[in-house]
Amino acid sequence: MTFSLVGINGKEKFEFPVSGERRMSELEMTASASYLKRHTEALVKDVGLEAACTLSRKSKATLGRYYSDAPEHAERFMPINVVAELEAAASYPHVTGALAELRGITLSYESNSRNSPTNGGVNSDVIALSQRFAQLMAEYNQSIEDGVISLNESKRLLSETLAIQEVLMNMKLNLEREVQ
Repeated sequence: MTFSLVGINGKEKFEFPVSGERRMSELEMTASASYLKRHTEALVKDVGLEAACTLSRKSKATLGRYYSDAPEHAERFMPINVVAELEAAASYPHVTGALAELRGITLSYESNSRNSPTNGGVNSDVIALSQRFAQLMAEYNQSIEDGVISLNESKRLLSETLAIQEVLMNMKLNLEREVQ
């Protein structure tokens, strides 16, 4: 395994080979880079620009460069320690979620963590599941009305899908608890 020397941003760095020496095509890299930059921007906006500057000890300009689509900033990404600091203050781990999605990994995120499980049993889980599914179908019906699902409509559908996933996870945990 060899490491070649590559110049990035005027600095020399070692380029580490991807497993099996496979490299992403330029199109794949551009799509995933753009995706990460959008989620980086969402993270900064979630925390708030001023608060993000304080937490990360970075200037507004530097934070802006991390999610800029400008060609001169194409290779610039937010350092992982800054991501960790900002995600600790954010309402959702935007960049971590994006990285997981790029790898095909599903994260389970529960923003309203409960200390005690629900005691309603399978019947209340089935009711919650049917209510969430009805909500998803209502969102879908509203979204497909004009024949095109917009970005905002897709986000709402995704949100409902994730809520169903959470209900199913709770249902699974309750069933496992009943089996024991």
